[in-house]
Amino acid sequence: MNETMVCVVGNVATRPVYRETASGPAARFRLAVTSRYWDREKSAWADGHTNFFTVWANRQLATNTAASLSVGEPVIVQGRLKIRTETREGQQGWMSADVDAVSIGHDLARGTTAFRRAPRPEPTSGPDRPEPNWESPPEGSQTSHPQQQAQATVVT
Repeated sequence: MNETMVCVVGNVATRPVYRETASGPAARFRLAVTSRYWDREKSAWADGHTNFFTVWANRQLATNTAASLSVGEPVIVQGRLKIRTETREGQQGWMSADVDAVSIGHDLARGTTAFRRAPRPEPTSGPDRPEPNWESPPEGSQTSHPQQQAQATVVT
């Protein structure tokens, strides 16, 4: 599959908008990416052109994005780049750069953050089975599995 995967580093430019859709949660926000360069004449760093991307997140990533991001925060976004062009009647054509996010995170080169694992949704179907005991029984103790008990009694 030929897709253009990008890694974009910038700042959250708009508040994430969260929606519950028929296909699951979805969120979007605008990401501002400003290039920086060294201006030799001024002997200082200067801002270059700012590019704006619309970042789209789906499912659990959308839920976590809406709960975690605020305007102005530095983030790193990885995902599929999609360029859209559209012309509307009586208007000039426009172009939009979208990123279908696979991963979004705070840029730790510019600050700190505290990670909290999102709770896992409970399974909705299936029998209620206890977790198997994968630990080896201590030597000399009785085992609870019938095959292990049979093997234990055979060996004398």
